[in-house]
Order: sequence, then structure tokens, then C-alpha cells
Amino acid sequence: MRIDDNISMSGAAEATGDDVPALSNGVASTRRSLRFTSNVVGSLFIVSDILCFLISAPITLWAYQIVRGLQIVVPVHITAFILMLGSFLLIRTSRQAYRRSLLDLSDSSDTTFDAVISSLIASALIWQVGLVDDYSRGITLLFLLSVVVSLSLSRPLLHRLITGLAVRGKIEQRIAFYGADPASVALTRQLLESLRFPHLRFIGIADDRARETHLEGLPLIGDLPKLCDLARRGEVDQVLISGGHFTPKRLEQIVEGLSEVCVDVSLIPSQAIELAPNYRVNLLGSVPVLTLWQRPFRDMNQVAKRAEDLLLGSIALVLLSPVFLIAALLIRLTSAGPILFVQPRVGFNNETIKVFKFRSMYTDMTDVGARKTTTKDDPRVTPVGRILRRFSIDELPQLFNVLQGSMSLVGPRPHGTEMMVGDRFYHEAVRGYAGRHRVKPGITGYAQVKGLRGEVRTIERAKRRVELDKHYVDHWSFWLDIWILLATVRAVLFDRDAY
Repeated sequence: MRIDDNISMSGAAEATGDDVPALSNGVASTRRSLRFTSNVVGSLFIVSDILCFLISAPITLWAYQIVRGLQIVVPVHITAFILMLGSFLLIRTSRQAYRRSLLDLSDSSDTTFDAVISSLIASALIWQVGLVDDYSRGITLLFLLSVVVSLSLSRPLLHRLITGLAVRGKIEQRIAFYGADPASVALTRQLLESLRFPHLRFIGIADDRARETHLEGLPLIGDLPKLCDLARRGEVDQVLISGGHFTPKRLEQIVEGLSEVCVDVSLIPSQAIELAPNYRVNLLGSVPVLTLWQRPFRDMNQVAKRAEDLLLGSIALVLLSPVFLIAALLIRLTSAGPILFVQPRVGFNNETIKVFKFRSMYTDMTDVGARKTTTKDDPRVTPVGRILRRFSIDELPQLFNVLQGSMSLVGPRPHGTEMMVGDRFYHEAVRGYAGRHRVKPGITGYAQVKGLRGEVRTIERAKRRVELDKHYVDHWSFWLDIWILLATVRAVLFDRDAY
């Protein structure tokens, strides 16, 4: 379950002070110290990004003058750097990239793409104000490269810093639950079991109309006035009202009672816990909704993914053209039949696409529907075909599919329309199989570089493939694609599980 700042993290910091006396009803005492709630995480990301730009500027100017030995108009380029930083922060803010808590440290939007766009905006503004004659495109590209590298290196360091602060209690969110009836307590226990974050600290359960006098492992705070007293003393940052049994009038009374103190009040519907972790919270206008399924590539991410395919696919096609010619010649000279094999496979949105491959089997033994999985020493495969399949050269014509738009360089591998696992069709054997088709299929994929390249021998192996494909769909980024492409080279050269 992803809980964004809808379960908001309030507050700035508490001043250092003396020990707080032990709290009643079994709630442990705590020491007041400098402490931030996880709202500070977004601020740390902003500061980190600004530092990356500030560090990159002098490095870029110094490196350019050393390499080129040319004098440059420093004020013009400093202006361009400032414009790029301002554009970058505006773009990131508009995408709500800084509205994050410690519950979500991942970069949901691509910083590299945002940096490129901000660089183009800065260059356009420099041209617009008539400073282009003193402006170096080389410095712009060098600065962009430096910023991208700095941002990429800063993310794991920032992640470690924030996690370390949370473990030491410097970033902490103190939560109290309201609702001590059996239904609310059951939901509370489910929520506690699902949340395992170092910065969350459970204070206890409050209720004016408590039906339970003893809750094993769950300390009872008392009634609403006692809860408000804890909030005044800085011991509670947020109150979660758990359970769907409260009437609107009762909720209004609870919120009104808590309104006299500075504390966040949030309502957790029962479905939010029962459906966890398979949703995220979004707003439809002003109405919060639980999004159970979401398109992975939307808006600019879709444009970035397509640009990546066209650019890298075109470069690969040019660089690998000698391999294309040699493979085509060997196929033509060693066996009868066409050079290319066109096979229907399941693609984006579960629609059938035509996938191009170099023919690796004897023409009279080809399996158009891929009903029978290729096995080691398969008699249907030609001698040349074994070499092509061993190094995945037979897949290279799918670069035409990429440029055509029916496939992507990276994505879940497209399966044959009649592909089977054991005695069952793939889509029948593995639950959630169709979810991998929410994106275009790829020439290579996350599952392939994680050791699941080649024959699908068992149901367990098939399920693991689908799990990895779905992980890719849910966690896509430009850098993940680059990592998969680089890892594919290693898999092709050293993996012995392809035939």
C-alpha cells in the first residue's frame, strides 16, 4: 500500500527539552528532542537538487576552459544555469515530485527527462533575450551531463541519509488511532502488520465510547480529552480514525473535538486496508479515490519511452547492420525457406502483433503458434539457427517492430498466441498474466536479465517471469531501461539457458 501525504506528515521540529513523565494507560514515555516529521523529506529533495546544480556549474565552466582553452562570457552562462535550475524546479514541482514522504522515496518521475526539458527552456530564453552570440552549446551539453550525473549519484546517498535519520528517530511520525471497538481494532491490527517503516511510531488507541478494556499489545490512551492533551505535549502528530462504522455525525464530533489542538486527522476506509497493497491514492477533482490499476506510461513518460525506442533503436539498427547481413546470408545458404520468420504474438492491450525473427528452424517444422516450447537439442532448429538463438541474433529483426511501434526495446517478452506451460495455456496457468500486456512487449526484458531467459519448464518459473514483468511495468524508469539493455549484453554472452 502506498500512503502518500494524504496520510500527511505534519510539523517542523520539536525543541530539545527534558524528559516527559510517563504517560497513563500503558503509553511509554518519550524524550523530547530535535525531531522532524516526514514532510521534511520533500524539502531535502529540493535542497539536494539545488546543490547538484550549484556543484555542476563551476565544474562545467572549469572543465570547458581546460579542455577547449577558450575564454567564455561567464555571466551569460551563469544566467543560463540559473534559468535551467528555475525551470527544473518548476517542472518537478508541477509534477508533485517533491510532495513525498519517507513512505515513498522512489523517484516516480524521471529526473533526466526533466533536466533535458529545462535545458531546452533555458536555451530558448537565452536566444529570446538576444544573448545567443555569447552562448556556448558545448557548455550547455556539458552542464546538462554534469547535472544528470549529479542527480543520479545524489539519489542513493539521499535515500541512505533519510533512512538513517529515521532509524535514529530524527525523522519520526507519531500516530494515534481513534476507535476501540472490535471492528476498528481489527483494522488497526491489519494496518500495523502492513506498515514496516522506521519513522512510524504507534502511540495507542483512544475512544470516548470504548467497548474494550484491554487490548493485547495495543495500549489504550483513554478518551478524546486525553488524546488532545498528548497532542498539546507534542506526543501525537497524527490521528487515524479507522473503521467504516462511524456515522457522519459521529465523525464530525470527533474531528470537532480534535480541532482544538494542532494535529493531523485522517480517515482510513476499511477498503484501504483490505485491498492493500494493490492500490494508490489519487484525487478525482476533490474526491479521493483508490486507484487499483493504472496505466504505466502516461503523458510525458509515454513520449520519453517512444523517443528512447526511436533513438536507440535506430542507432542499434545501423551498428548491427553487418550482423544482419551475415545472418541473412548464412540462413539463405544453409537451409531452404525464407530468411525471416513472421510469427503472431500477444502484444500491447492483449492484441495480436506480427513479430519478425530470423528463421532458426526448418521450414516444415516451424511452430507458428508457439504451442511447443523450444528445448535443448530441439531437432526443429537448424545448425545455424542454434548459433543465432544462442546469442539472440534471431531476435534482431524485432528492431523493425520497435521502429514500427508495435514493440519496445525493453518490456515483457511477447509470447506466442498458443504458448503453453505443461498442459495449460500460459494465460490460464498464471494468475495476473494479462497485466504484463499493459505496456508494449520488448526485445529484452527484466525477467530475461534476472536469469529467466530461455525455456519455461515449470509453472513456478512461468509465475516468476510474470512477477518480474509486472515489477518492470510498475517501476519503469529511463535508467531501469538502460540497466536492462546493458545487462542484456552480459546475459547474451554468458547465459547458457538459451537455445
